[in-house]
Parts: sequence; structure tokens; C-alpha cells
Amino acid sequence: MKTISIDKEKCIHCGLCIGDCVSGCIDFDEEKFPVMKDEARCIACQHCLAVCPVGALSFCDKNPENSQEANYDDILGLIKSRRSVRQYKEEEISSDIMQKLKEMLPYIPTGCNSHSLHFSIVEKKEAMDVIREKVRKLLLKTMSYKALSPIMNKFSRYKDAFLNGEDVIFRDAPHIVVVSSPLTAPCANVDPIIALSYFELYAQHLGVGTCWCGFAQACLKIFPELCEMLEIPAGYKPVYVMLFGYPKVKYQRTTQPEPYKIAEIKEIREKDACIFCRIKRLVTNFLR
Repeated sequence: MKTISIDKEKCIHCGLCIGDCVSGCIDFDEEKFPVMKDEARCIACQHCLAVCPVGALSFCDKNPENSQEANYDDILGLIKSRRSVRQYKEEEISSDIMQKLKEMLPYIPTGCNSHSLHFSIVEKKEAMDVIREKVRKLLLKTMSYKALSPIMNKFSRYKDAFLNGEDVIFRDAPHIVVVSSPLTAPCANVDPIIALSYFELYAQHLGVGTCWCGFAQACLKIFPELCEMLEIPAGYKPVYVMLFGYPKVKYQRTTQPEPYKIAEIKEIREKDACIFCRIKRLVTNFLR
């Protein structure tokens, strides 16, 4: 069960938790206190817990006093405090910070030290707006095809928001970075993900928010003309897209994620797996 609880004595009715809710499932009640309106849509990101400036909101059994204060100075604090930013200021990041981000890129590790990645960075908001408009027109045309209606209906919430003029693809971000790799690279699908992981942490350190953007990545896959606009070389595959810019909101504390399962291996015990189990494992290894 996904619920939020509000300390009504602390709440200042600012609405930051509502505005920053990724799934749009929080709203004000009659007394102007935040309340969970659609639990089914909640993805438990805990942004509402992290963004509250006075620590008035608890998510399920996660209370703000059990979170650490957001800290971008030490590396562990940086990792714990990182958030996916979906609300950006309109201003472009400074040329100094943009240069620092670009100067960091050569230090990103790649498989077999291939260093063959290609970065397409949209540095000007005017250029970003051209891409935004191009994607809007392409998607509107695609949505008109009746054969695609079943697919589009699965994303009805995003479709409706898009048709209402909301930038659900790029979230009004002033910049994007697209990382591409040549098909011949030894780790073509892994290197760009490593690169963006380094990029987002360094960006966070510099006060720049980021967001991994699957919608934008899907657009690059189905609309090759976007690859031309982003000057992605022939023979290169755009692997992923990241939005970035100055965040509109400041997260005050870390979230409290559930721990992953860890196999604490201190000695090896070989097991005789049946042939069916081995085949099943082999198939699983190659899925996706």
C-alpha cells in the first residue's frame, strides 16, 4: 500500500510535493493538505519525501527524520542525494559549467579502452526548442495512424498531456546529451550508460539536474531524422538520452530506498544443476 501522511503542524501548503510528483498522483484536499489521489499510479520514487522543505511529509513508513540531509560534497552523499529532475529553470547553464562537463568526458571508462563514443550536446535552448517542435510534429503525425491506436492507448495519460501542450518528452529541459557508440565497439550498449552515469553525478556536483529520458530515446529510434539533426555519425547507434539543466526545485533530504538482495559469497559450493535448469538459465541470460 502506497500512502503519504502529513504533519499538519509543519505543512506550509507550498505544493512542492504535488508539483514534483512524477506520476501526478498527489493533490490538495479540501483543507489544502497533500493527499494521495491515485495510489495505483505511484511508483514509490519518494520525491515527495525528499522535496518537502520543512519535513512534513512521510511516505509509507519512511519518515523525513530518518533521511540524511542532502549533501553534494562527498561522493556517498552525492550518490544518496541524486534525484531525477523533471522540473527545470528556463535559463541555460553557464558556459563555464558546460565546459567543465565536456572536459570531464575523456575520463569516462570504456570497454577495451576504445574511447569511440560520440556525444551530441544541445547547448542552446533555441536549438532545443527546434528539436522539441520537430518531435511534437512527428508524434502528432504518428498518433494519427489508426493502426497504432492500441499502442498509444497504453500511454493514454502521457498522450493526453502531450495533446494538451505539455512537454512530456523533454520536460522543458534547456539541454540534452545523447551518447552514441559505433556498432563495432566492443561494449557498444554498455559504454554510453557508464558515460551518462559519470555525467549525471558530476552534473549534480556542479548544481545541474539530470534525468534519464526513455521517451526521448524511443523517439530517436523511430525517427531517424532526429539523428541527423543531432549530428550522430553514420554507423553510430544512439544508445541513450539525458536531460539536464538547472533544477526548479531543491531536494532537502535523501530518500530511503529498500535494500537490494545481496548474495554474500564467502566460499564456493558447486551444485549439480539438472539439464533443464541449465537450459532455463541459458535462455534467461540472453533475454532482452
